[in-house]
Amino acid sequence: MEPTPPGPRPAPARPTRPVSDADLPFALRVAAAWSWRTAIILVVAWAIAWALAQLSFLVIPVLVAALLAGLLSPVVGWLRRARVPKGLAVAITEVGFIAVVAGLLTLVGRQISIGFAQLWDEALAGLAEVQKWLSDGPLQLTSAQLDAYINDAQHLLQSNQGTLVSGVLSVGSSAGHFLAGLLITLFVLVFFLLEGERIWRFLVGLLPRQARPAADGAGRRGWTSLVSYVRVQVLVAAVDAVGIGAGAAILGVPLALPLGILVFVASFIPVVGALVSGVVAVLLALVANGLVNAVIMLVIVVVVQQIESHVLQPLIMGRAVSLHPVAVILAVAAGSYIAGIPGALFAVPTLAVTNSAVRYIAARGWENSWETGDAPVPSEDAGHVPPSREAP
Repeated sequence: MEPTPPGPRPAPARPTRPVSDADLPFALRVAAAWSWRTAIILVVAWAIAWALAQLSFLVIPVLVAALLAGLLSPVVGWLRRARVPKGLAVAITEVGFIAVVAGLLTLVGRQISIGFAQLWDEALAGLAEVQKWLSDGPLQLTSAQLDAYINDAQHLLQSNQGTLVSGVLSVGSSAGHFLAGLLITLFVLVFFLLEGERIWRFLVGLLPRQARPAADGAGRRGWTSLVSYVRVQVLVAAVDAVGIGAGAAILGVPLALPLGILVFVASFIPVVGALVSGVVAVLLALVANGLVNAVIMLVIVVVVQQIESHVLQPLIMGRAVSLHPVAVILAVAAGSYIAGIPGALFAVPTLAVTNSAVRYIAARGWENSWETGDAPVPSEDAGHVPPSREAP
């Protein structure tokens, strides 16, 4: 047997084991858990937004019907307490609403047709003054230069005639889509007012039984926030419209009544609507009555909007939806970027509903009984509708 050569002996092999999460730093594990969960949420949110965008011709009318249902449901409730049958109460409410809107549109149309000729003559006179200022003012433009600029503008219009025609055709198509959306809105509104509770119970019944109490409570809290938002927004829009419209009428600005209605409608788009309607009011005063009148109109618009934003919004809107002004501005900006005017219109109510629903679920068993099992579970049967609940 040969002797073992001198030297260090080889180290014994260490037992190997698979690498587990325990080998990673705790901060890295937490960051990874947050990352993949957040990524899934973003992907799902993007998929939902994409699907809704593809069905916008249906989604927007349903959302408008929901807003109108929140506004008109108290009228239906009042008629029901007066012992009017439910179907008749819904019919009276919706027909009355259509009659009021049609009456306002008719009145606005007459006012525009009466004041348009006067406003057109004043606009031409203002254009002549602008041309005179360009010639005699600091720019010192000659008549030949002005004619050259006008000819260039005419040539630009002629060269883009095809684009203008396609734009007109797209406007006609949009008008057709608007009419179809209006019919869908009125049709859906009837059933929201008539069977809103039954529709909601059916939707909740599609969820797993364990999730129904939480979903039912969160949905009802969100609906309450939506109704509060619509009612408060109507009040705020009415204050803006009366203030700016009355100021325009006192100053003798033409089309004061259509301007007030424009302010009322634009006020439903937070921040952006007030800015656009204020600019229109000042421009009307400038064209019709001159610079001094326009400055006074600007002061009136600023005062009315400051009262609305610093008095009405904090006292009324803040209590109704519990949203910070920064959240409102960011929501409007994001909504307008993603979906244009409809996005700006529905951004704040969507955020208010989401905020109320998330707060309800996050409260868990401390303020609500849905997690402890004491909350009533909505039945799968969408049968009898309690008479005290008129909204979805």
